[in-house]
Amino acid sequence: MKRLAAVFVLIFACVSMLTAITPVWATGPGGFKRADAQSPAPITPSQRGAAARQFVLKWGAYVQQTYGVSVRTWALRLAPQFAGADPINVRAALERETFEGAMAALDGVGHRLSDDRVINILARLPDGVTIDKSRLVAKALGDTTQDLVYNPITPCRIVDTRNMPAGAIPASESRNFIGAGLSNYGAQGGSATDCGMQLQAPSALALNVTAVFPNGAGYATVYPYNVTRPETASVNYAAGDIVNNAIITAIPTPVGNFDFTIYTFAQAHYVVDIVGYFDNPRSSPVNCVNGPFTDLTIAAGATGVVSANGACPAGYGSASVNCESASWDMPLAYLSGNSCAARNNGASPALLRAGWRCCRIPGR
Repeated sequence: MKRLAAVFVLIFACVSMLTAITPVWATGPGGFKRADAQSPAPITPSQRGAAARQFVLKWGAYVQQTYGVSVRTWALRLAPQFAGADPINVRAALERETFEGAMAALDGVGHRLSDDRVINILARLPDGVTIDKSRLVAKALGDTTQDLVYNPITPCRIVDTRNMPAGAIPASESRNFIGAGLSNYGAQGGSATDCGMQLQAPSALALNVTAVFPNGAGYATVYPYNVTRPETASVNYAAGDIVNNAIITAIPTPVGNFDFTIYTFAQAHYVVDIVGYFDNPRSSPVNCVNGPFTDLTIAAGATGVVSANGACPAGYGSASVNCESASWDMPLAYLSGNSCAARNNGASPALLRAGWRCCRIPGR
């Protein structure tokens, strides 16, 4: 929570400056210098806040002009993402020269989307594209949504129109809702808690959507906010039904005023429970062990080459070769591939060893 609080404080501080947004790098207390951008060192909550401020100052005007999302809304909804991002991803995002590339870097998939590729794709978009640009860019850059990981959560109510002043959604109308990043969902008729989603910036939501007492037969469609409504049905109902269905809906990139929209053919109340979300995998430390060594005794005054021939343990792959000399008088001459070479300058035989350093990414 300290991370999120620090990010919110500095974002609020910069919102008042949004009439003069320019790409900047902060070098004052808590900021990042360009030389520090690739550092794997942890960052403090105040540094996260400074990074978020830099990011908003750099890209806020572009987001508003290109994607039609107000700078204030985008900045405040960006806070949870900066609060939870890996430090390396935060620094990488500040280095990028395109917004789309910067967001990919912040999500940990920047290696899939170079700035040059973004520039080429945007250059090929039709002239005069404004509101549709976000959809065209999302489609063109679609591989940034690959390999998402599903994260189940305890089901939690995020929408209940029966508890909202606006009441039921009228026939042939739509209503917009937020699925992540809120401190509570009371304004949407839902839980007074954050449903465990305040610090999440997911790419898609897993929802259980219930239509309650529609006044006629029809259907509802749940779809991402600010896109053309698809001609599909998420929930089908008859008059007076209470019927539900499991729905997965994407969230706009970048985040907008809302996350998803519900359209209803007949007037009805709607109840929405979030049961999980999809996001990029979280970074995991590489797990490494030493594989078996192969030994070679080198006579005094002689040279020798020994190769790492032992297999890595199951589930591990060879990452590098380890070379060990048993004598200070036998320095390594070179190492190449799986081989180590040395010359024994001592007066007695000495042992040279070669073995694999074996690594794996933790997981099932």
